[in-house]
Amino acid sequence: MSDTNPTPSPSASDIVTQAQIDSVKAFLLNLQESICDTLCLADGSGSFVQDEWEREEGGGGRSRVMRSGSVIEQGGVNFSHVHGNQMPPSATAARPELAGRSFQAMGVSLVIHPNNPYVPTSHANVRFFVAQKEGEPSIWWFGGGFDLTPSYVFTDDAKHWHKVSCDVCAPFGDEVYGKYKKWCDDYFFLKHRNETRGVGGLFFDDLNKWGFDKSFSFMQGVGNGFLDAYIPIVEKRKNTPFTERERQFQLYRRGRYVEFNLVYDRGTLFGLQTGGRTESILMSLPPLTRWEYNYQPSPESPEGKIQQYLKPIDWLNL
Repeated sequence: MSDTNPTPSPSASDIVTQAQIDSVKAFLLNLQESICDTLCLADGSGSFVQDEWEREEGGGGRSRVMRSGSVIEQGGVNFSHVHGNQMPPSATAARPELAGRSFQAMGVSLVIHPNNPYVPTSHANVRFFVAQKEGEPSIWWFGGGFDLTPSYVFTDDAKHWHKVSCDVCAPFGDEVYGKYKKWCDDYFFLKHRNETRGVGGLFFDDLNKWGFDKSFSFMQGVGNGFLDAYIPIVEKRKNTPFTERERQFQLYRRGRYVEFNLVYDRGTLFGLQTGGRTESILMSLPPLTRWEYNYQPSPESPEGKIQQYLKPIDWLNL
């Protein structure tokens, strides 16, 4: 994923043990299970189809996709664990200290595209990276976050989303929510549209300054917090009646999601350059979308009102 608010390269730390790596992997696999089970309950009829894959250069993953559910038009919850003897150019160009090291990268990434235009699209991911060289300290970090992309903005939903985000961060310091909220606002910004992708959330990367245990604990909090943030919104909006007008606007707004992922997303570039599975990497794209030349809805219309929210907003104090 690209970054409009870059941070310094991660610093070297102590050796990361295989037991620590295994504990991260176990958490991620369980997180995928938990998220899929809960989304199935919220959908009511849909189920995830699992597709396991292997990467020729090392590692693999399991992709789970739901199509044509009662609530979820298409959604994917992917786990991947890839490894290799050298980093791709996208990584070493920005961080030359990674050159000559073997690496492991693992994570859970999900994107949900609902049927109903009043249920927002949602994205989340948590990840761990470690680069190692015999006799030298490990270079490692955690990253992740979650963000919300509604077609029609309800302030109560956005406030709830950010309240959960703040609660996730609170045990780690008073400044953490504000820092990672801003990073999310800055990161999920479409410069060519001069608008945020949605109403934000949390985004963090390169996290190792707290040490392994605390950094891992924060990543777990973000991963587990996604369902607390998203499911109440799904339950509240999934039965809202809608017309073809709202559906067409939802497809138009999905175009912004596609533009961000294909133009700016650093994770997409990393996945493709490391030989990841293309179907899994591009799973985040919606099944249907549309573009319309010079579309300008009236600012007072329900479709036009979204523009007032596509900027950084202090949702907790709105």
